[in-house]
Amino acid sequence: MTSSSRRTPPPTKRTRPSRAHRGVPERSFLERNRSRLLWGLAGVALVGIAALAFLNATSPAYACSTQWEPAVTPEPAPSATPRLGYVQNDFGTEHVSLGSFVRYALCPPASGKHYNAQGEGPVRPGTYGPDDEAPPQGWIHNLEHGGLVVLYRCADGDPGCSETSQTVMQSFYATFPNSPICDLPAGSVGPIIARFDEMKWPYAALLWGQVLPLDEFDAQLILDFFAQQGERSNPEALCAPPTPTPAPTGTPGPTGTPDPSGSAVPSGSPDASASPAPSASPPSPAPSATPAAS
Repeated sequence: MTSSSRRTPPPTKRTRPSRAHRGVPERSFLERNRSRLLWGLAGVALVGIAALAFLNATSPAYACSTQWEPAVTPEPAPSATPRLGYVQNDFGTEHVSLGSFVRYALCPPASGKHYNAQGEGPVRPGTYGPDDEAPPQGWIHNLEHGGLVVLYRCADGDPGCSETSQTVMQSFYATFPNSPICDLPAGSVGPIIARFDEMKWPYAALLWGQVLPLDEFDAQLILDFFAQQGERSNPEALCAPPTPTPAPTGTPGPTGTPDPSGSAVPSGSPDASASPAPSASPPSPAPSATPAAS
């Protein structure tokens, strides 16, 4: 065998001594994968935040325990002025943080928990379309200050969301009068016209603690309701209530009657109507004695 036929063994591969052989402790799994784990946790957090935002955007901001139906009241006397609307239980004036979920005992609510944030409660007066967000947590604060809220329902067959009805309600807002007591112009604290489906009627007008159910949009009846009941029951008035005229405490006594002739009687003068006292008359002579009958 020639030297050329002998195969040269491959060079020995040098292996790196392990950390243990070099006296260096082994790194833990967390240390070896720290960056990967951090990136993974960040991704999970982003997914969670996105899911929470989606749930908040799609879940309702409120719920109703009962769709309110007022009790039947006795018919007033024919000569009496009918009281418009029905009184609803007062559920208080508690403020809740923006975005808080609220369950209302009765709907539509004419009082109760509401927001206290600029632009969110009270809300800007105006006409809110079917797709505009206007939850009760906002407009209940308008009720608290004496504003009027008009609600329309968009269930199957309801006319509230039709183009014609929306035009009528926008015209109602544009011609809304000043408030009955504080004389506030439209746009100060009301009216608010908004969609609300959780009620038994196609329309309803609300003041604090009072509800006027409507089967159709009756602009004049709503205005009469506002003139009769507006700014009288709300707990936070924007002006002082009118001072009632006090009733008279007594009937004044009669004053001296002037002389019908118009001439003043001079002081110190005798009364013209009085007759002077007659002077003393001399006594009449006594009759002579009558002779006795013989």
